[in-house]
Amino acid sequence: MSEVLDRPLDQQDASHQTRLRIIDCDIHPSLHSRSDLNPYLAKRWQEHMKTYGDHLRTPYIGTTPYPRSSPLIARRDAWPPTGGPPGSDLAFMRKQHLDPLDVEFGLLQVLDLFIFSQQNLEFGAAIQRAVNEWQLGHWCSREPRLKAAILVGQDDTVAAVEEIDRCAKTGQYVQINICPRANEPLGRRRYWPIYERAQALDLPLGIHVGGYGGHAPTGGGWPSYYCEEHQSNAHTMAAQLASLVIEGIPERFPKLKIVFIEGGFGWIASAMWRMDQHFARFRSEVPHLKRKPSEYVREHFWFTTQPIDEPDDARHLRQLIEWIGVDRLLFSSDYPHWDFDDPRFAFKTPLSEEERRQIFNANARALYKL
Repeated sequence: MSEVLDRPLDQQDASHQTRLRIIDCDIHPSLHSRSDLNPYLAKRWQEHMKTYGDHLRTPYIGTTPYPRSSPLIARRDAWPPTGGPPGSDLAFMRKQHLDPLDVEFGLLQVLDLFIFSQQNLEFGAAIQRAVNEWQLGHWCSREPRLKAAILVGQDDTVAAVEEIDRCAKTGQYVQINICPRANEPLGRRRYWPIYERAQALDLPLGIHVGGYGGHAPTGGGWPSYYCEEHQSNAHTMAAQLASLVIEGIPERFPKLKIVFIEGGFGWIASAMWRMDQHFARFRSEVPHLKRKPSEYVREHFWFTTQPIDEPDDARHLRQLIEWIGVDRLLFSSDYPHWDFDDPRFAFKTPLSEEERRQIFNANARALYKL
């Protein structure tokens, strides 16, 4: 695949039948405007959205914690020529991303309206339902390569389970998504009904970075710089991995599959080592754990590649991959965001053809039953 993908895009079509196609586990579609949701919203909530908008536990007013020099967290070339924000135009997404990079399947990860973090729980429930229907109506029904996730606000567990059951009946969703920056650590009992339903339905649980739980994104408090805020995404994911494993989610739900999305993977080996060391010393405190934490991670968790950690020495990246396991990694591009990973250049370390097949396609195909 590397030889083919290194060619100019206009020279790649001839080898379409022989090259490895991509399963991209992180594509961000966007609303053209909030009115796109009106067909899926009751009149009450249409008026509510116009009058009151979001109610979030966040210090940021009128913006996201990303630089204004990167509007909507997007690549400069990702703004559709027809207008609207990046990710809002299906035809342009096909032209710029799906077709030239030969994406066989793309998993949608919707960030609009901060569904997971709405403090008005009724409004949050209405929005999550509308966005889930919008994914099918506006994207998946028009482009069969795109696959939707059931988005639910984890802090209203009752509404989340109801929405999961409603969407699962359609058979058109491949994952259930919750947020890592929740009101409490994700291993807490309040969230267990969501995990129970995911296991019963045999749908992977996706956890994409971001959200506004009202807590500082770092253990040391609120950061001063955008650079710190972006770095803290990995810290958040590491904390939630520890919460899920040590509070016994894989032990209690042994068939549950959990995918960490857009958190990178450079920190995972260190997190496993540290959890194992602490488990050896504090084992009597957590008798519900029957095995070492690292064993649960290797059997129940998958990690998307973006943003790929890129040490100066390519051998170190190779070691990271081997420590985690090639079978635990899923390729993701983060299209159309500014730190997008192009599959032609995403790995600066040699991979065998079999390893490329696993990371870029086979692992996701098996996990999501594509």
